[in-house]
Amino acid sequence: MQDELTETEMQTLEQQRDWYLSLFRKFEKSLNGEAADPFHARRREALERFSERGFPTVRDEEWRYTDVSPLASIPFEPVLEYSGTGLKPGMVEDHSLGLRNSVVLVDGFFSRELSKPLSLPPGVRVESLSAAVKSTPRDVEPFLGRLAARAMNPFAALANAFLRDGVVVFVPDNTVMDEPVHLLSLATSRPGPFVIHPRILIVVGNNAQFSLLESHVGVGDNVYFTNAATDFFIGENSVVEHDKLQMESLQAYHISTVSMHQSRTSTMISNNIALGGRLTRNDIGVVLDGEGSEATLNGLYLGTGERLIDNHTAIEHAQPHCNSHELYKGILSGKSRGVFNGKIFVRKDAQKTDAKQTNKNLILSDDASIDTKPQLEIFANDVKCTHGATIGQLDEEALFYLRSRGISTGDARTMLIYAFASDVIDRISKTSLRGRLHGLLHRQLEAEGTITERR
Repeated sequence: MQDELTETEMQTLEQQRDWYLSLFRKFEKSLNGEAADPFHARRREALERFSERGFPTVRDEEWRYTDVSPLASIPFEPVLEYSGTGLKPGMVEDHSLGLRNSVVLVDGFFSRELSKPLSLPPGVRVESLSAAVKSTPRDVEPFLGRLAARAMNPFAALANAFLRDGVVVFVPDNTVMDEPVHLLSLATSRPGPFVIHPRILIVVGNNAQFSLLESHVGVGDNVYFTNAATDFFIGENSVVEHDKLQMESLQAYHISTVSMHQSRTSTMISNNIALGGRLTRNDIGVVLDGEGSEATLNGLYLGTGERLIDNHTAIEHAQPHCNSHELYKGILSGKSRGVFNGKIFVRKDAQKTDAKQTNKNLILSDDASIDTKPQLEIFANDVKCTHGATIGQLDEEALFYLRSRGISTGDARTMLIYAFASDVIDRISKTSLRGRLHGLLHRQLEAEGTITERR
């Protein structure tokens, strides 16, 4: 912490911590005997980690630009069991994006009746996380919670502490999946503020190819909190693409911890798109733990109204001859705020590292703002590492040029905004997702009045 908390702040933090400790006791009672299972000890360990730290404050360096006290002060009730309440016919289809392999979580619980994994190669397993913990614990326990614990994030600790269900995907060696899996996490409509903990575990074997689209959607108008955790374990010489689309309700708080562990000569591509939510925080951590591995992290975040979007990324080069590429772009209008903090760690033995990181931000209003902090920590001496950040407005010369060709101000602004955003959107391999993102981006900017705004 940067300095000491006041007595009032200490009391507030203690009250917030006590609230979640009381919720955990309620959660334990709902387990109906499962509290005696060995896995429950991990839940208790995670709760202890959260209890030691509590919610972060702006005095914590990693949270100095993101005040989560409004979130921490709301008495969210956890969803303790699966229920279809709040779902209406067609809701899943409305957000399916037309993909054949769909896996649905409802308030963090695996929905077997709504999931339709129609085109899976032999040996690929997609199942409820809670069922897998019971039926094949030896397959799950070596992985579950291992990376989230490493993240040292109080919200990741909460996700592990309140873990009840989720989804696990096992991709065996030498498997090539031509069809991506779409994992749709739905937050339903419930009385009062509630919290859900969508938990996703992906284990990919050696010499495999796998693609996952993870999307988060709110279908109600009430206040809720999505605290998601996704872990990837990627085997040797495997290629994985992870597209994350966050379209939560504008009354929602979305905290996400994505952790990735890569083995030798593996390739990971991450495309992180944030278009919804009242407050969004994405923590993405990648460990290049095998020689010759490569990671690409792309991100696009749209801030409208008074939204706050915070992206924290950390790429750890732990072995030699590894490459990483990172491009995050933000479009901010209204009174919105953006935060980008990107770290690249190069360990002592990680010689011949090649790492590039770029953050670019487009400010479309006088009241929007961005705090950006690219970082390098290098302990090896034979590396190529670069980073940079830019903040700017629409190019007036480009606007003048387009208007001189008979294009209206609104259309000219639209063209320039999309040229900026397309650099990230067009890197997504799924054509249907690219088209949907362009439409969503246009509608949100148009609703905010940003496209037609004259400066």
